[in-house]
Amino acid sequence: MSRVLGVIPARHASTRQPRKVLRPIAGQPLLTWVYRAAMACPGLNDVLIAADSAEVQELCDANGWPCILTSPDLPSGTDRLHAVSQIINADIYVNIQGDEPLLHPDHITALLAPFTHPHVDVTTLKVLCTPENITNPNAVKVVTANDGRALYFSRAPIPYDRDANGDAVYWKHLGLYAYRRNALQRFAALTPSELEQTERLEQLRLLENNIALYVAETHHDTIGVDTEADLKRVEAILLSRTPARSPNEFR
Repeated sequence: MSRVLGVIPARHASTRQPRKVLRPIAGQPLLTWVYRAAMACPGLNDVLIAADSAEVQELCDANGWPCILTSPDLPSGTDRLHAVSQIINADIYVNIQGDEPLLHPDHITALLAPFTHPHVDVTTLKVLCTPENITNPNAVKVVTANDGRALYFSRAPIPYDRDANGDAVYWKHLGLYAYRRNALQRFAALTPSELEQTERLEQLRLLENNIALYVAETHHDTIGVDTEADLKRVEAILLSRTPARSPNEFR
């Protein structure tokens, strides 16, 4: 049995929304909701937070959550994931975005399922794209081969529906990733690629370096909290649910 470690990169110095992991949503910091959701996923053997600041670490310490303080200079969540892998050994590392409070256990189940095949080293997720997100550059689209391998990711609508007959199917990419240890080490050693820098999509580095990325389907969409509008939408959803248990119960 593989040991699966869930890591939540919690970036205090977010470019678009500084301190967003500490922003209150429905009475709790955003990070509380993400950690709580991750702990409800039975596919994860352990969950820890990779913080970039003392303020985030203090929140974790106050709640008894496992936390590792990583360098604030690391450019991405994957780099923070790699930093954790240098300290804690696991077979598979799952990158859980620190702004995804709507994480569902089925996301982790789908993400890990392809690892039953020994040739699979990296996985991610896709969900059917809603019509309003097809042209939304903040909703990344993905196209895949018949075996689930990612062919390309883009902020543009792909595939291009040349004949405009409405038959094209669009898939939205969800930013959850799982890596075997060796693939994570290889990815971290690569320099940012040309397509990655053009689209501002880190996963293109894998494709440009011939590292297969397998994309599993899920029926559960998420809302990453990147804007004030996102925050309000997520808050409304969380408030509509049955009150969750206290984070102290997850110590």
